[in-house]
Amino acid sequence: MKVVGFTIIRNAIRYDYPVVEAILSVLPLCDEFVVAVGQSEDATLELIQSIHPEKIKIVHTVWDDGLREGGRVLAVETDKAFQAIHADADWCFYIQADEVVHEKYHKVIRNAMEQFKDDPVVDGLLFHYKHFYGSYDYVGESWRWYRHEIRIIKNNKNIFSYRDAQGFRKKPNQKLRVKLIDAYIYHYGWVREPAAMQRKQTAFSSLYHTDEWIDQHVAKASEFDYSNIDSLALFTETHPTVMENRIAKKNWKFDHDVSKKKYSFKEKIKRLVGYRVGEYKNYKII
Repeated sequence: MKVVGFTIIRNAIRYDYPVVEAILSVLPLCDEFVVAVGQSEDATLELIQSIHPEKIKIVHTVWDDGLREGGRVLAVETDKAFQAIHADADWCFYIQADEVVHEKYHKVIRNAMEQFKDDPVVDGLLFHYKHFYGSYDYVGESWRWYRHEIRIIKNNKNIFSYRDAQGFRKKPNQKLRVKLIDAYIYHYGWVREPAAMQRKQTAFSSLYHTDEWIDQHVAKASEFDYSNIDSLALFTETHPTVMENRIAKKNWKFDHDVSKKKYSFKEKIKRLVGYRVGEYKNYKII
């Protein structure tokens, strides 16, 4: 069984992406790893080159900053990385630059890949998610956070990155048939030093919206305000080992009273009936 990982990145240092940790967290499961490195304003290329050069394959890309509708450029770049994977790979492990896999799930993931490698019905593997917010001590608890997403796919070039690269579909436009496995992706996209988080929010918004929209909707502040959050829960487990150094260097403080819940009216109704009405599911669990 051959497994190749893939991801995309641009301006990792400027926007404080834990891309090194993301790659290292899945590298033990991968024979190779493809990184599509976009043109950057910092030393992102050198950073990626410093990671296990025997396994890393770099694809140099130029992002089309004119593709602003719905974050389409992220899918275009993801497809470039996926297409660079050779035909001899069985599975392709996609990890975003702010996602990390805990090493305690490696055995479960490998077993699932071995079990379904030759099953033609299975297009991919679906993961659970933990979304960290504000600091490494809190996870999003409201139902607005997505619970699952596809992160391992068969090496079928009819599969493509969908919308803003959150998930995948298969040509012409079919949802993938997936197996839900007992493993989590740890999403650290909302954990950064507040100034870096503000820079990231402004830059990320430019992948989706016009300059006029950004002027009207993105706060003009030097630091991101983490206090405007609906509901958090304390995280009492361990973080992936690859995150230890980053967590130890954390240089800001964020405290939140987890007893305070600011659920929207829609979420209150959903919780009352016990069902996530209208939940986005870009996959078919089999």
